[in-house]
Amino acid sequence: MTTATPESRSEFSTLDGTQVQTADGVTFTVRWLPAERADAPVVLILTAMAMKAKNYYALAKALNAQGLSVVTTDLRAHGEARPALGEHKDFGYREMIETDLPAILTAVEQRFPDAPVHLFGHSLGGQLALLFAAAEPGKVASVTVIGTGTVFWYAFGPRRWFEALSQIQWIGLTSRIKGFWPGGVLIPAPMPGGVMIDWSIHSLTSYYRPRGTARKYNSLLAAMPLPVLAISLSEDVLGPKSNVDFLVSRMPAARVTQWHIDEKSEIAHRDHFMWVKDAPAIAAGVAAWITTGAQPV
Repeated sequence: MTTATPESRSEFSTLDGTQVQTADGVTFTVRWLPAERADAPVVLILTAMAMKAKNYYALAKALNAQGLSVVTTDLRAHGEARPALGEHKDFGYREMIETDLPAILTAVEQRFPDAPVHLFGHSLGGQLALLFAAAEPGKVASVTVIGTGTVFWYAFGPRRWFEALSQIQWIGLTSRIKGFWPGGVLIPAPMPGGVMIDWSIHSLTSYYRPRGTARKYNSLLAAMPLPVLAISLSEDVLGPKSNVDFLVSRMPAARVTQWHIDEKSEIAHRDHFMWVKDAPAIAAGVAAWITTGAQPV
């Protein structure tokens, strides 16, 4: 898992931003790097499970260097978000998609009223980005995901079926019993129980069925017509290309561009987390796709 250097953590904490509070009392620190042009595309970065916004600061700076405005924030119970993990009421995908993201997007729109908003999600953040975009037509201009595939057990392929079924369902069962995931198998860091239960249900069924929602997310995802850039990494065992391909197959109406990064690429770090070390190369491809629709290479 990548970590920010002390220098980058200090620099990140000085970024301009604002506090956003949801109706249920969660507070997010939303930080931004504005481009010179007020109407430049805005990229909102959504983090992976157990990762913090500051871990993506190199990516934010690289995207900003490409002429884009960039916004960062933590997921609920992560990083600068309050209440912190262990101090909040339990929650799952529904709260993050239906409560948190609308509040965060409102703040982004107020700060950049003349600019289109594009989502960039890593792993879990990519799932949230796609489901939000599918359920809220017109709110965002495109979605880019990296290391984001379905966690449906079947998509992992025959050699990993038992591993996927046993380990992910163990995480779901433990989360039901304890009320949270303490860390360990696959996911080393503690996580809210509701998130892991929703995640394990998706892994077992291939359907996004967050507890408490009235939305039919799989149907919404199938009908979503947005441009999507789906980035897969050749050394990513948590979100391998087979799982990314399966997720793409669930978006037949979307205008999907796939960018598979392998050993032929100039990008040296190609696993689930370490790709951030090649943030300038990733940012160049993403920025070109956002602004011109060009296929990244």
